[in-house]
Amino acid sequence: MTGLRLGPLLRYVDGESAGTATIWVETDRPCTAEVRCEGGAHGSSRTFLIAGHHYALIPVTGLTPGTTVAYEVLLDEVRVWPPGDSPFPPSVIRTPAAATLGTSGSGTPELHVSFGSCRWASAPVGEPDPVGPDALHTLAAALTADPGAVRPDVLILLGDQVYADETSKATRRRLAGRRDLAEPPGAEVADFEEYTYLYDESWSDPQVRWLLSTVPSCMIFDDHDVIDDWNTSASWLAEMRTKPWWQERILSGLMSYWVYQHLGNLSPAELAADKLYAAVRAESDGTQRLREFAVEADADPACVRWSYRRDFGRTRLLMVDTRAARVLAEGHREILDPDEARWVRDQALTDPGERDHLLIGTSLPWLLPPLVHDAESWNAALAGGERGPRWARFGEKLRRAADLEHWAAFPTSFEKLAGLIAEVGSGPDAPATVCVLSGDVHHAYVAEPLWRTDQPRSRVVQLTCSPVHNSIPLSIRLGFRFGWSRVGRRLGRAFARHGRVAARSVTWGKTGGPWFGNQLMTLTLRGRAARLSLAQVREGEGESGAAARLVTVDERELAPE
Repeated sequence: MTGLRLGPLLRYVDGESAGTATIWVETDRPCTAEVRCEGGAHGSSRTFLIAGHHYALIPVTGLTPGTTVAYEVLLDEVRVWPPGDSPFPPSVIRTPAAATLGTSGSGTPELHVSFGSCRWASAPVGEPDPVGPDALHTLAAALTADPGAVRPDVLILLGDQVYADETSKATRRRLAGRRDLAEPPGAEVADFEEYTYLYDESWSDPQVRWLLSTVPSCMIFDDHDVIDDWNTSASWLAEMRTKPWWQERILSGLMSYWVYQHLGNLSPAELAADKLYAAVRAESDGTQRLREFAVEADADPACVRWSYRRDFGRTRLLMVDTRAARVLAEGHREILDPDEARWVRDQALTDPGERDHLLIGTSLPWLLPPLVHDAESWNAALAGGERGPRWARFGEKLRRAADLEHWAAFPTSFEKLAGLIAEVGSGPDAPATVCVLSGDVHHAYVAEPLWRTDQPRSRVVQLTCSPVHNSIPLSIRLGFRFGWSRVGRRLGRAFARHGRVAARSVTWGKTGGPWFGNQLMTLTLRGRAARLSLAQVREGEGESGAAARLVTVDERELAPE
């Protein structure tokens, strides 16, 4: 009998017109995968083959807007989900009410958007977790205990869904079973098969598996999905390309991301128009076709767009690729290549007057602690030769050692995003809020910018939430706190003067945080109103975090009713 190896993951849900959804699965052999819902909505798809693994993205049609329906997954007509002994509530597809979502009035439904980044897989049951309970695991446990509790309408995962360069003991044992870990890349993953181990570990946890089966998700990669410092600089990339194991790593990273994360980000209409998806499904084995795509994407990043748009009524989400889309040549550095930047601009400015909220999902924070921002801009100037070749060599070494490669390290791109946000937020049809959602830095904070010229009408906020399940050394915690201080700001300005860095068009201050711990942020949007809450995991009294719970540690209004 065909088995369900991984999933189901509920990815795309749209209740506005046709009532559609997509559900991703991995099976242990070729089959027809089918989803059947209460009320008659259904969908099916034949699996496709990549590197010996079988996958399907099942389009579900016939969903009624404003309803919640339970579903089952069948493989070759045999039900495999939910398991017969499942302790969890039924997996459901909940579609928003098409006609009213985002409109004003007391009957307007709320949209709950939860987000975070940086998640090591949960520790196996019964084993101590060195970084504390997993926020996703804890959220799933809370929803299981109280099925009537408010749950996210969408879960936005902002990078580092897997750690290709920081594997667990269990994964290292699997790696050692197929090759000598004394040889490069050692205990890091080497190929597509080993990437599948990471997703097995990350998505097989029973609570997390159930959560992802019933809450739609949007994903984007960050550096650890491939390797720490991915695409930091041109010299970094040139050095990596000399390593004999790098080519297989980057190709496998892109291939596995396309299969496990990217496909589910797309709408059924986008999937139907995707030539690569059609080609892979048409082949008896799509591995070579996908590999050719990865080769092209690595050689010419501008030929691929990993960024995407999702609309939730009158809320628009732009998920922006800040890793693969970079221009790295010194003197021309951009965090987004020209085509990508134009796409982001077009999507942000399209349909004026039809958006109450614009969410910009970027794994890397746009607004960092001021000292960190100025240090990164100073470092970029040094590495670019502003102070001569000796300083340039020092700047490159420091950039890699200290991970100085956020938006601040690409000053032109930083200013372009500042200009775009100001333009979006200044017109007569400006949205109520423009929220930049980010992760990466293993803590959470709220920051708000002030423009040196005209301030946008929209409420603009940087919302950073990380990690979902990871840690941060005490020294780094102290460094981030210092980065917001007055002394830190003055030190940052000294760095900027030394690097001859141009003055910024915006200044900003921290209005919340920093908060440290495993955590999730949630935006609650209702019409033009917006409310933010931050929930952190608190250790319970039970063993291995069994009684862990999510505790709201901050709640604030971003835009009034």
